[in-house]
Amino acid sequence: MKAHDGLYIDGAWRPAESTEVIEVVNPADEQVIARVPAGGALDVDTAVRAARAALPAWAATPPAERAARLTALRDTLVARKDEIAGTVTAELGAPLPFSQAVHAAVPIAVAGSYAELAASHPFEEKVGNSTVLHEPIGVVGAITPWNYPLHQIVAKVAPALAAGCTIVLKPAEDTPLTAQLFAEAVHEAGVPAGVFNLVTGLGPVAGQALAEHPGVDLVSFTGSTAVGRQIGAVAGAAVKKVALELGGKSANVILPSADLAKAVNVGVANVMSNSGQTCSAWTRMLVHRDRYEEAVELAAAAAARYGDRIGPLVNAKQQARVRGYIEKGIAEGARLVAGGPQSPYEKGCFVSPTVFADVTPDMTIAQEEIFGPVLSILRYDDEEDALRIANGTVYGLAGAVWAGDEAEAVAFARRMDTGQVDINGGRFNPLAPFGGYKQSGVGRELGAHGLAEYLQTKSLQF
Repeated sequence: MKAHDGLYIDGAWRPAESTEVIEVVNPADEQVIARVPAGGALDVDTAVRAARAALPAWAATPPAERAARLTALRDTLVARKDEIAGTVTAELGAPLPFSQAVHAAVPIAVAGSYAELAASHPFEEKVGNSTVLHEPIGVVGAITPWNYPLHQIVAKVAPALAAGCTIVLKPAEDTPLTAQLFAEAVHEAGVPAGVFNLVTGLGPVAGQALAEHPGVDLVSFTGSTAVGRQIGAVAGAAVKKVALELGGKSANVILPSADLAKAVNVGVANVMSNSGQTCSAWTRMLVHRDRYEEAVELAAAAAARYGDRIGPLVNAKQQARVRGYIEKGIAEGARLVAGGPQSPYEKGCFVSPTVFADVTPDMTIAQEEIFGPVLSILRYDDEEDALRIANGTVYGLAGAVWAGDEAEAVAFARRMDTGQVDINGGRFNPLAPFGGYKQSGVGRELGAHGLAEYLQTKSLQF
């Protein structure tokens, strides 16, 4: 797509107050492919004012009409799915088949789910002698990451629209073209002016201005735990609601009765997906010591098959960060069985698919989120030891359990301190709530639980 040289505010593309620009780089060849405005505090203020002005009418719009706009948005995204996939591939570096199957298809499914929820959700309910109203929380400041650029936008904007909220979106500076394409789709879908607004810009400038703005009622942020803490502090000072989807260090627990080959192969695929740039990736594989070496051999062979099948990391800074973690893993005594810190190509922000064995729970690579194609394999003695290791980080976003008997896996999963657990390779469900325990965040996305984040309750007594 051709980049816009303005910001989408109040239903039109407008010049930014700031003259600064953001260069968009294709991480596969490190060439600049576009330039977009780096909006500042004045632009954020204009966008928030537009959202506040549009709020009363949109909040009063019947849910059926809001559902119709979401259906139109879904249909527009369907019509432009090839353009979406190509845009994500260009600015994120994801292989085109993955962009088509995940980056384009999943947001379409999520948008459709909120079109249905907008039409069916009980925005009023009777509780004894009271009528309880579920009303839009107001103006939403949405700050989204680069790793799933369209999915994370839709996961925030679609429920906000369904709830009757208005939105100002500040997307990640690495992937602003996908956000501009989404703004075009919103416009084509007939969403009223001011209901959705887009300000491209840098996090410390536009993002901070959005989080601090007194006209914003809810800040919905997906990104690092460190930035999430800062946003939480700013919001807390203003007694403003936040929804935070933050980091993860998810455990893939393979119980002795599991189909080991299947569990290992699916586990490696999960870590290598999107070049490892997935907050919910199962980056810690836990295997009983009796089958540990067999699992290591399977994982090393599986990772080798991904050598030329994964894309680059999003930028050179992220590449250097991941390579630094790999070097730290070697320095702390982990056994490298696949990949390593070297780049497999002369050009581009690539990192080799990497697997470590003999990882202990106290190692840096077993505790900190790496956000790259790096798997750590840990051994455990018994089920209680596995549970201690699985729960032994500050994170609690996702995880997996494998066992020959489903009931055995479910019993273990119930004891894990994490927000979502896949049982024997369970499929993604766009209606299931997604979000974390502990320092993985506050609140939930997707489905009815995601819609609830954008609503506030009022009770009328009779």
